[in-house]
Amino acid sequence: MRFDLLIQRWPLFAEGVWLTVQLTMLAVVIGFCIAVPFAIMRTRKTPIASPLIRGYVYAIRGTPLLVQLYLLYYGMSQFEFIRDSFAWSYLREPWWCALIAFSLNSGAYATEIVRGAIERTPKGQVEAAQALGLRTWLVYALVVLPSALRRAIPQYGNEVVFMMHGSAIVSVITLTDILGAAREFNGRYYVSDEGFYTAAILYGLLTLMIVLIFRGIEGRYLKHLKMR
Repeated sequence: MRFDLLIQRWPLFAEGVWLTVQLTMLAVVIGFCIAVPFAIMRTRKTPIASPLIRGYVYAIRGTPLLVQLYLLYYGMSQFEFIRDSFAWSYLREPWWCALIAFSLNSGAYATEIVRGAIERTPKGQVEAAQALGLRTWLVYALVVLPSALRRAIPQYGNEVVFMMHGSAIVSVITLTDILGAAREFNGRYYVSDEGFYTAAILYGLLTLMIVLIFRGIEGRYLKHLKMR
């Protein structure tokens, strides 16, 4: 192991870590904002929206994330009306393509996580809220969603980890994430292992941080379940 080279080039890996964390966190937050209203519409079986959301979820979950990224980064440029629109100023940039692809992907998986958690909400809680005269949106805001999101915490932790691992594909569209930094390091110094070993360690440390964060959240909001 060329530790001297790794120490010398630590800013390269620091840049990769920052890009990985940035894309992962933004995608998870945007995906959550997509998932909550979509999950509610799915559970309420809204006539028009529900089939469309089901199609979106199926399309995203049925195709690899790499294909979705390629379609955005390489595919959108094939359409002249897109190149002539305001959206092209974003879609021509790899960072924005990665963020959009990751957000849509996370939103689809999170929609199913939240939907399942909502459907597992005890009917007695909903009926009690309705008996108090609460409107539908208040029932969801005060009773259904808080209860459902607490149950979804473990699965959502897995989704964040999977999203972080999936972000490794951004190196194929010229972005320097952790894996991209490892490839650049190996190519520049003609080594075969040092960069990838470092990338594996960094991914492992980030995974550990995410797991510890969600364990803390579970300990705070699911403590009553552990006492049983």
